[in-house]
Amino acid sequence: MADKFEVLEENLEQFIETVRRLGIIVSDFPPQGQNVLNQKVNSMITTLKEIENCKSAFADVQIPLEVFDYIDAGKNPQLYTKDCIEKALMKNELVKGKTDVYRKFRKELMSQLTTIFPEQISEYKKIREES
Repeated sequence: MADKFEVLEENLEQFIETVRRLGIIVSDFPPQGQNVLNQKVNSMITTLKEIENCKSAFADVQIPLEVFDYIDAGKNPQLYTKDCIEKALMKNELVKGKTDVYRKFRKELMSQLTTIFPEQISEYKKIREES
């Protein structure tokens, strides 16, 4: 059996093609074209029913709402994934930078505290090693 996404994609492509052909027929409608028009409308209805039947297979699929914003803006929805990855990489770099700064600060703080409070820092280091 074909993957549920493939079935849906085929149905959507068929629906789009039927609507495209229906638009062509309607734009230059001859009186003898009524039967062809009826066939296309029936084909469109059948395809919509098939798409409706597919919806139960997608109950577990969750799509971020931002994807629809991309589609509404005329962008490729796959760009959403790319943008999310880029944002995650930028956030990762920011967090990494903060972590590095905190490490340097801790090292400098320990160095300064060791000079000012050598006994207490030595005791602190012993406690840290034990735990």
